[in-house]
Amino acid sequence: MTINKLTLYNFKNHAEQHFVLSPQINCFVGNNGVGKTNILDALHYLSVGKSFLGNSDLNNIQDDEDFFTIEAEIQNEDAEDIIKILQPRETKKVIKKNDKSYDRMADHIGYLPSVMISPYDSNLISDSGESRRKFLDSMISQTDSSYLFDLIQYQKTVQQRNALLKYFAKNRTWDKDSLEIYDEPLVKSGTKIFEKRKEFVSQLYPIVQNFYKIISGAKETVSVQYESHLLEGFEATQPDKVFRNLLHENIDRDRMLTYTSKGIHKDDLLFEMNSVLIKKIGSQGQQKSFLISLKLAQMSLIKELTGKTPILLLDDIFDKLDDNRVSQLIELVNQENFGQIFITDTHRERTESVVKKINEESIIFEI
Repeated sequence: MTINKLTLYNFKNHAEQHFVLSPQINCFVGNNGVGKTNILDALHYLSVGKSFLGNSDLNNIQDDEDFFTIEAEIQNEDAEDIIKILQPRETKKVIKKNDKSYDRMADHIGYLPSVMISPYDSNLISDSGESRRKFLDSMISQTDSSYLFDLIQYQKTVQQRNALLKYFAKNRTWDKDSLEIYDEPLVKSGTKIFEKRKEFVSQLYPIVQNFYKIISGAKETVSVQYESHLLEGFEATQPDKVFRNLLHENIDRDRMLTYTSKGIHKDDLLFEMNSVLIKKIGSQGQQKSFLISLKLAQMSLIKELTGKTPILLLDDIFDKLDDNRVSQLIELVNQENFGQIFITDTHRERTESVVKKINEESIIFEI
């Protein structure tokens, strides 16, 4: 799948922009602050319906305007689809495909898979488990539509259970039977999520290792490990039983804490080098190599599982990588046939030099 045309209205600092795109490489060059990253963010919206920067939709509407729109013409095999995202200031966001609105936003996820490589990726190593869970959920959601529905259902149930725990604490009352109503819905959706996360990470792990070896040329080994409360029980082959026991055993603790302390909403990914967390022993260069390997593995696995080649969004990475890592990345892009690529950079000459090394058609847009 390729994006043929992109149009922005009132999106962040872009009042109106039209791009006729290359099916292979598109570069957006210009000084800092002109909105290059915002263009990649618009492409991310087309893929998953939200900002990769974590901005709220309303904050992405240009000042003094009532809405923003992102519209794209997308080549989907032999047909052309028009995807349009409209965010009014006063009403909810609408995503349309060929002028027909999706009944549920989640139905759009996976239509146009994408992978973003940006300076913000370092947060995956340094931040809490929540950022890594979101990253894992985003990867799987682009390959499995039912996963996203299970995740939404699970999160809703946890919120309801937590609200009841807080109600009990505030009103100094307790009704164990009412709380246990939530056990089966949590176990049902949570077990499905657990199984899919475990399987996905097992597939991702060796691909990350392979890319890291190519990019770094180093002798150290890296790994991606899945950490979950559901892996802690003796009945590891029966995660539903483990989960049910966890809820039962921790009910008094949850009552005291006023939130659900055990479950797949506490899952994490462990990024390790030589069996030690990479954030503890990895140099800055090793961490960068690992993150690029992780994202390229994400791209490769999405392609393998869906048959669709994700668009690759490279935000300002040539400023953050040394020449050797840039060369390795470009070589991998050539070898792996990564499909349509979007690049931002502050230096046109550097961009032209990099693009020449990739044996594909390219367009450079001055922003």
